[in-house]
Amino acid sequence: MIAINEWTKQKCKNKEVFSVYLVLLSPFAPHITEELWNALGNEGTIINEPWPKYNDEYIKETSFEYPVSFNGKMRFKIPLSLNLNKEQIETAVLEHEKTIKHLNEKKVKKVIVVPGKIVNIVA
Repeated sequence: MIAINEWTKQKCKNKEVFSVYLVLLSPFAPHITEELWNALGNEGTIINEPWPKYNDEYIKETSFEYPVSFNGKMRFKIPLSLNLNKEQIETAVLEHEKTIKHLNEKKVKKVIVVPGKIVNIVA
């Protein structure tokens, strides 16, 4: 259901994507997947279809939603690339509009950045 909801949000109408999904779902719901397989216009039965090949590229994350904390209390999250180093993450967070709002003219004493985990600002 999660996959279907995501595809609905993205307005995905790719027959190939749905066909692969049906092959993966077929051991758990054989009757409905067979009906949907035929409704998509596929020939034959879904049982004879080969299992999809695993591709590592599909699961690699390129960004992370960093939780930004002020004095230990998480206030908001900011999506940033995982390729950024500590200094670039710190700069991006300090320049963000929500950071400026939360600092409210306070001076930053220390910024703790753990790449891929969290950013904590001590003011």
